Amino acid sequence: MPGEYSIILASVIVVFIFILIVSFFKRYKRCPSDRILVIYGKVGKNASQESHSARCVHGGAAFIWPIIQDYSFLDLTPISIEINLTNALSKQNIRVDVPSRFTVGISTEQNTMINAAERLLGLSQDDISNLAKDIIFGQLRLVVATMDIEEINNNRDKFLDAVSSNVEAELKKIGLKLINVNVTDINDESGYIEALGKEAAAKAINDAKKTVAEKNRDGSIGEANALQAQRVQVAAADAVAVEGENKAKITIASSDATRREQEAEAERRAIAAEKVTQAKALEEAYEAEKLAEMKRAQRDKESQTADIIIPAQIDKEKIEIAAEAIAEQTRRHAKGDADAIYMKMEAEAKGIYEILSKQAQGFEKLVVAADNNSKDAVMLMIADKLPDLVKTQVEAIKNIKIDKVTVWENGSGNGNGTSTANFMKGMMGSLPPLNDLFKMAGMELPDYLKGKDITHEEVENTTDTNVPEKDEDVQKQ
Repeated sequence: MPGEYSIILASVIVVFIFILIVSFFKRYKRCPSDRILVIYGKVGKNASQESHSARCVHGGAAFIWPIIQDYSFLDLTPISIEINLTNALSKQNIRVDVPSRFTVGISTEQNTMINAAERLLGLSQDDISNLAKDIIFGQLRLVVATMDIEEINNNRDKFLDAVSSNVEAELKKIGLKLINVNVTDINDESGYIEALGKEAAAKAINDAKKTVAEKNRDGSIGEANALQAQRVQVAAADAVAVEGENKAKITIASSDATRREQEAEAERRAIAAEKVTQAKALEEAYEAEKLAEMKRAQRDKESQTADIIIPAQIDKEKIEIAAEAIAEQTRRHAKGDADAIYMKMEAEAKGIYEILSKQAQGFEKLVVAADNNSKDAVMLMIADKLPDLVKTQVEAIKNIKIDKVTVWENGSGNGNGTSTANFMKGMMGSLPPLNDLFKMAGMELPDYLKGKDITHEEVENTTDTNVPEKDEDVQKQ
């Protein structure tokens, strides 16, 4: 029995050891190249004596301690995210559409893997894609807002570098890495980018036309140079040919000399006959020129006549037309002055008519106020003008300046009063009495005004009895 127990115990121990070895082998995990092995639990401390939240292994293997540790994998498969950014506000306040596609994946850098283990472990690919999509949208809008449309459209490398820099910095915070950025096309709601494209196309076309024109110019220049070389070579060949011809002509001239000597006599006779004929021809020519000169003189005379008489007639007609125009203008001016005078007199007549009409209406109302007695109405008008009449009488002697009156007398009279009295009497008598003034106008003063009039007798009595013997202005000597 004890032997059997020993065998059983040994067997159990062997089995336990085998199971333990197998278990240990199973806890030793190898990490595939497309995954990250994340060991979490008690994983030790870092150099700053801070506990790690996880330990990440990529491209190797690690032993997972049972009970105190566990593990999981993060998939390194790239995630393609379509980002259709619309109405993003650029630096020029122009809204643009930036359709793009981003490829991201979990980073294999040590610190970034820790971030991925802390924030992405246990999430599905769709969850990771949505999380990255939100970050990319925000950073892409931020980059568009800091750049002009020309930079975004023309300098794609700069735009992609800015997007990559901003997006990758944010993705690292959650353990992701930006693998690729592909911007398909950029549009704006105002058509600005399309206009830039048309401008670039027009510039390319113009540059192509310019290039074609320059090539045509170079071809023309080459053709002209070729023609120039051709002409030079042809001229040289012609010179050689001319030289040969001249030598041939010298030989011919030598042979012709004899022939001309023989022909000279015959030619002399021919020249004599020709001279006679030419003389007759010259005589006829002189007669023809004489007739032509006479015709030319007649034509010049007629031309001068036309140049002098016709302009004089034209000037005469111009003067007559100008005189008629001046007469017409004078007539129109006189008619205008007459019309203006007529209108002025007509206006004055209308004014006088209105004044007289108003005066007649006023007089009619005055007669009605005087109980329809026209005479009393006239007296009312005269009474109204009475102060002016008296003022007029006073004005008659107003301007006679008498600073001092000296009267030389002996104090005796001749029965008609003293000299001083007679002087005062004459002065007062020179003023027309008010009643006499009205009688001269064919009117009669009312009785209540007659008593106040000073007659000549009253003046005489006054001057006879009330003359002072001495005054400031009258001195008796």
